[in-house]
Amino acid sequence: MSSGPNTRLADLFALTGWSKGELARLVNRRGAAMGQQQLSTDTSRVRRWIERGEIPRDPVPRVLAAVFTERLGRVVSIEDLGLARPRRTATARAGDAAVEEPERTAEILTEFTGMDLMLNRRGLADTVTELPGASVIPDSLYHWLGGESVAHAANRPRQVITGTPARPIVDVYEPGPAGPAEVAALERSFEVFRAWDASRGGGLQRKAVIGQLNEVGGLLTHRHPPELARRLWLVAANLAALAGWMSHDVGLEATGQRYFVIAAQAAKEAGDRPRAGEAISRCARQLLHHGRATEALDLMRTAHAGAGPQLRPLTRAMLNTVEAWAEASLGHGERVARLLGEAEEEFLKGSAEPQPVWMQTFNEAELHGMQALVYRTLAEHDPRAAERSVEHVRAAIRLRAGQGQERSTVLDLVTLASVRWLTGEPEEAGRQTRLALELISATSSHRTWDRLRRMDRLAARYQALPAVAELRADVGAAVPAARRPPE
Repeated sequence: MSSGPNTRLADLFALTGWSKGELARLVNRRGAAMGQQQLSTDTSRVRRWIERGEIPRDPVPRVLAAVFTERLGRVVSIEDLGLARPRRTATARAGDAAVEEPERTAEILTEFTGMDLMLNRRGLADTVTELPGASVIPDSLYHWLGGESVAHAANRPRQVITGTPARPIVDVYEPGPAGPAEVAALERSFEVFRAWDASRGGGLQRKAVIGQLNEVGGLLTHRHPPELARRLWLVAANLAALAGWMSHDVGLEATGQRYFVIAAQAAKEAGDRPRAGEAISRCARQLLHHGRATEALDLMRTAHAGAGPQLRPLTRAMLNTVEAWAEASLGHGERVARLLGEAEEEFLKGSAEPQPVWMQTFNEAELHGMQALVYRTLAEHDPRAAERSVEHVRAAIRLRAGQGQERSTVLDLVTLASVRWLTGEPEEAGRQTRLALELISATSSHRTWDRLRRMDRLAARYQALPAVAELRADVGAAVPAARRPPE
């Protein structure tokens, strides 16, 4: 049944420059390469997909996703093409909206990671730096964060029925059900990948994390005992959040945001509201990096409220620091002071408690680092915040020493240099910038380069000083010029 033009498919089709006949031939050729010899797509079928909104039968949507992904150099999913069929839903209690079943989350996970891996194999790069913002978050996830009861979430089915979802074709073997030892190994792998990311940045291990996440998606197509299934969904949430952070770190912005949403959806399947809230907070941090404070603040309020009564003090402290960053970007000094004051109190209450694995990096050094960034941001509106930033950034640098957190140390040094440019101390600012330049070559972090470029714009007012002119030339040589910094 047609439902009117498929505007999503039409918009992406227009970007390719293909004719309808070319697309039909590419679908047949790619389908044959994927073992689907029976496809006989023609121009009239393509026209009906675009102009009438007809949805072709499987495997054509998957083939189309692969063809568009390769052509556009970024992950294009079946949903992006407007070709996802309505799914069965699990009916919620009376008065609650229907919620998606876990099989759809697993399908999205495997499809998206499969396409991302294909781009990596073929040496293509995601060229999309635009962030859709909150619009990328499904309504069902907003509804769950906004009020579905924890008890009800815990009782929802957690299993994916083998064979029901339309699985994407990727060149990895099909895994069977996982046992406790395998799930434990997957949990440990997340910790290894996270430590590497903290040390060197997201560029070097991103592909490995995505491959691991794709494997977890395959495992989730099999039945598991409830507790094992819950652990698998949490592994998926942790790996997806890490894949999103690594993607953001290397400038794959739209891809990173999609991974954060997948992480929140996986946490939803595990019934873990705080984990979902932390994943959404990463979307907000990404928006803040790109200067979109109002949208980030809206997301943080959703994340904070949606995390629910399970929220531990340390997680609440972390969420407060991100919300404070958004308020600082808008120049709201009183709100910043309140949020950071509460963050310190919550940190003291919760620092001695055991933490879930995804919160174990939010330690005292990270608290100081975030406070320094918040006050440095506020200092552009209120110069009195500058010295508070210096106080916190020095504590962060001291606590990170020797802890394998080179990327965070570079960011701290950039924060300190930025404050000194703002307070009119070019000599001290130059010294801190030199220290950052000494460390930055050991990382693969576009996010760090972006911050350094932003700091360099503050140094421009002192360009008449020979030492500053020389320093800025060295910054330009150290930081690749291909990516424009966020405004």
